[in-house]
Amino acid sequence: MHNVELKAELRDPVLARGILRSLGAVFVLTLQQTDTYFRVATGRLKRRETEGEPVEYIRYERTDRAAPKLSHFSILTEEEALERFGTLPLPVRLLVRKKRELWMHANVRVHLDTVEKLGTFIELEALVSPSCHVVRCHEAINALRTHLRPAIGELIDCGYADLLERDLDALGQSAAPPQLPPGHANHS
Repeated sequence: MHNVELKAELRDPVLARGILRSLGAVFVLTLQQTDTYFRVATGRLKRRETEGEPVEYIRYERTDRAAPKLSHFSILTEEEALERFGTLPLPVRLLVRKKRELWMHANVRVHLDTVEKLGTFIELEALVSPSCHVVRCHEAINALRTHLRPAIGELIDCGYADLLERDLDALGQSAAPPQLPPGHANHS
């Protein structure tokens, strides 16, 4: 699957919510998520734990740039991840914990994220489909970004794991949590 996505600092969540409501966006729900990022040879892989939902493994590839970008991804169940990656623990890169407000505006998922140790951010994601090709996705993201401009700050060129790793490196701290024992948390 593919989507077009954009990430930025969120300077005024209250204003962002007001703008979204005025545009007819629908608040869906608030999620508590923990993403465990693994060290993999190519692309990115994370294990997503969302309260009240089954565990997902998300494998994706995208360029790091501060602009709308195309992302290629696949979502695996725990069973599919076991088949694909085996039962030995994967090397953990780091954990990202966040509270995510999910909003929908037409075909765009809007995430208002409060990320532990990082701050508040907004993500816009438009799923590429036969009825919404890549160009339309870019147009939808750019139109929504224009409306939200008073509430957002700088565009972000990378993912939360990268931002957290940069901050930890700047502080001289290790980004990786202790290695998990086989069968613990990686594929349990």
